[in-house]
Amino acid sequence: MSETGKSSLFPTYARYPITLVKGEGSRLWDDTGKEYIDLMSGIAVANLGHAPKEVKEELVQQLDQLWHVSNLFHIPNQEKLASLLTANSCADAVFFCSTGAEANEAAIKLARRYNQKVLNNGRYEIITFNMSFHGRTLATLTATGQDKVKEGFLPLPEGFVYAPYNDIEAVRSLVNDKTCAIMLEMVQGEGGVLPADPEFVKQLAELCKQENLLLIADEIQTGVGRTGKLFAYEHYGVEPDIFTLAKGLGGGFPIGAMLGKAFLAEAFNAGSHGSTFGGTPIATAAGYAAVNAILSQQLPERAAEIGDYTIKKLESKLAGNPLVAKIRGIGLLIGIECTQPAGEFISEMHKRGVLVIPAGPNVIRLVPALNIPQADLDQGLDVLCAVLSEKAATISAK
Repeated sequence: MSETGKSSLFPTYARYPITLVKGEGSRLWDDTGKEYIDLMSGIAVANLGHAPKEVKEELVQQLDQLWHVSNLFHIPNQEKLASLLTANSCADAVFFCSTGAEANEAAIKLARRYNQKVLNNGRYEIITFNMSFHGRTLATLTATGQDKVKEGFLPLPEGFVYAPYNDIEAVRSLVNDKTCAIMLEMVQGEGGVLPADPEFVKQLAELCKQENLLLIADEIQTGVGRTGKLFAYEHYGVEPDIFTLAKGLGGGFPIGAMLGKAFLAEAFNAGSHGSTFGGTPIATAAGYAAVNAILSQQLPERAAEIGDYTIKKLESKLAGNPLVAKIRGIGLLIGIECTQPAGEFISEMHKRGVLVIPAGPNVIRLVPALNIPQADLDQGLDVLCAVLSEKAATISAK
């Protein structure tokens, strides 16, 4: 705040009236000392909880050695993290950046450049999906299938068309001689926690092979163990040509990555793309520590187990609640679709010391840390169910 008490920040966020100042594990504290159970983990970022010791130790060690050098030089931590990621995925090569939007920008650029510089076919159009979310840069917000993020930013870049999610025939109808790729989230997080239908994904992968299109998986929110597998595409038995990561990749430290198959490397040769802060020694130290901890502690498997537990508990305790239309999700990416706007319910949960977030106007989204203690999870779910039950009773009494 300035001396006049007015914020010096652009008002780009509709902030909750909470100022968080400390975090440990799945607990947070605000500036009044109030304690919260965290079921949002910074929107699927703090997959190991807040200030995880495994990441902190690596960061402290790296801070004493080297913070930043240009990507004109070799950075050992990049090779270390890239090797860990490729050894545990279908990818062969990695490009590091700082954010999810940057990772998706890199994916879009790689898809176009591969078609135009390697295949020499001039293709550039990418099919994405209604209600998708891919970022806030001009290209990634254009790729996003939601008009609300595009208002006031015209003219938008050309090269994106949109299909209904889970509708393979609609996708087929959009493929033409300009199409170079299809890009999707395996679970639409911001769109309402909507998992892709397995048969749809299978048919999508087959279509890409038939038409020589690249399949791009946006794993910004679903990646790094969130859905019960290290990467969400593993649930579907397909291998994307390109996939993107950020959020949970650095254990709370900002880092993004675009990963791809070996045949694409020819398109991203020296000078074709870059990022000043992509893959710094500090960021890749955090990334390696986070991914290594998630793998060694078998947290994807725990996310699958505890996610199933969470959904069953919610279904049991909220059965017959007129405010609840549907409970869905995979792993620890869970949405409670309400029959009316969920903002009031979310605010009440915050007042009672449980932090959750929306996914669209009517959906309560749960994305806790993959290692959240069982007691914390149960306490948070009990508060959530109590709020929805009390609100339903109040409505029924009117």
